[in-house]
Amino acid sequence: MIQKNNSAVRFDNLGIAPKLLEIIQQNNFITPTPIQHQCIPIALQDKDIVGIAQTGTGKTLAFGLPMIQRLSIYKAQGLILLPTRELALQVDEVINKIGRSLGLKTTVLIGGAPMNQQIQSLRRNPHIIVATPGRMIDHLNQKTITLQNIKIIVLDEADRMLDIGFMPQIVEILKNAPKERQTLMFSATMPQSVSTLAARFMRLPLRIEVAPAGTPAVNVEQEIFFTPKELKIVLLEKILKENTGQILVFSRTKYGAKRIANNLRNSGYQAVEIHSDRTLAQRRNAMDGFKSGRYRILVATDIAARGIDVDDIATVINYDLPGNSEDYVHRIGRTGRAGKSGKAISFATPDQRKDILQIERLIKKSIPVSALPPLQAKQGIKINIWQKEEKTNQRKRINKNDFFSFRRKKQNPKRKRYGIIN
Repeated sequence: MIQKNNSAVRFDNLGIAPKLLEIIQQNNFITPTPIQHQCIPIALQDKDIVGIAQTGTGKTLAFGLPMIQRLSIYKAQGLILLPTRELALQVDEVINKIGRSLGLKTTVLIGGAPMNQQIQSLRRNPHIIVATPGRMIDHLNQKTITLQNIKIIVLDEADRMLDIGFMPQIVEILKNAPKERQTLMFSATMPQSVSTLAARFMRLPLRIEVAPAGTPAVNVEQEIFFTPKELKIVLLEKILKENTGQILVFSRTKYGAKRIANNLRNSGYQAVEIHSDRTLAQRRNAMDGFKSGRYRILVATDIAARGIDVDDIATVINYDLPGNSEDYVHRIGRTGRAGKSGKAISFATPDQRKDILQIERLIKKSIPVSALPPLQAKQGIKINIWQKEEKTNQRKRINKNDFFSFRRKKQNPKRKRYGIIN
């Protein structure tokens, strides 16, 4: 069953308990987002839900409020599974903001943090466990946790968890959890893997879709520069000078993120990187510094991107195009949040035109192409990389022709000997 978007309502007519409503008002949550006002009443009725919504649409409260309210009634535990450490910490922060004054206890189980501390927190019998699948499996294997008291399970960013290979771990976790439970799954897209997981482990879930998959934020201005790879860093620094505010730069690899951040720091910019090779402390320092404004520029890979929830990002720059079109929508959705306008700038090499076309098919609109400005190498020497590439290609063609010409000359006598006309 697909639930469609309805007119806006208030939190006080969604079935939320009075004490929770009071806390919501104290935290200045006035009007529920579409995913919140559709999910909350249904989740409070103990129904399974598959929610299709982009990151930044308020999903944490959409599952967090019903979970807190229902667990207080059933005296049971809840489990929230997420793809990255950053997202786990972020969700735990939001959950505690709502439930701390009610005596809610949570624990976070993520890689990079000491197991002993996590074991101690589990012994305190938390109401809600926030975890990444890999670390949850570690605890199950060591028998430091039991899922027998779990009443509600949330799979947040399900498509991303499956994209990065967590299907076996998720299946194992769901098998270990009680069959009589409520399962809420949230995903930005609905690939076959997510559909298969829902069909196998959920009870007639209601599908709630607040925006079609691939719908970008409406208040984000998009543009593309076609540029040779060698000039990307020069173009990036020019754009940084022309745009104010906090800027998020996406690299396709962790090595690229490190290189970009180092180049920017050497040029005097306050930049920090976040990727899978950074320790938990380094990643938390990067996120906290970016949120507080200590770092103006954050360079990130896609694996870390789902945990970045900052309302004041002015510009997103795709230094490298993402590996798939759906990630483009996730990336640019980091700007233009909370009703603010934003800008998304992408760098594409001349051989990536097909990738741009795939993105445009997904978002169902053309992305304006901006003319490449005059760029100058850092040493002060103007370069024409297009001419350089053309000369290289021309040299390759000449060498190739010489090679085959040599082969023909060598083979001709033999071919003529057998009466073969060349």
